Amino acid sequence: MFHINKTNLIPTLLCRLAVGLIFLSEGLQKYLFPEGPGTARFEKIGFTHPAFWAYFTGTFEIVCGVLILVGLFTRLAAIPLFIIMIVSFITTKYPELMEKGFWFMAHDYRTDFAMTLLLIYLLIYGGGKNSIDYKMQQKSKSS
Repeated sequence: MFHINKTNLIPTLLCRLAVGLIFLSEGLQKYLFPEGPGTARFEKIGFTHPAFWAYFTGTFEIVCGVLILVGLFTRLAAIPLFIIMIVSFITTKYPELMEKGFWFMAHDYRTDFAMTLLLIYLLIYGGGKNSIDYKMQQKSKSS
């Protein structure tokens, strides 16, 4: 029978898959659809030079999302994504909270909230035993 040590392998892998795929997807959409989640969104929020910020953010989302997916520099890659989540809250969710109330904001913030918690998990625990980080760490210990 195939056996997986669930306590050390699956939870972190699932966190990495969720964070990596969602940020990769969001980053790509900033390039593919500038009129939606890209430049237009940053303009609507009130950023000066919205195209720059859309592509700047999208690039970090793509690069860091891929790094988290494969488990390479996981903790380091989580930091810019965590900053993106903080900026997203300040620029979009906090104004909703002030204008439309808690329940509207809570509904709109649900994915961001989950992603922020997953990023905190990855910052604390790293990429897990099935990551490149772990394999590099084991290799350096054996050298």
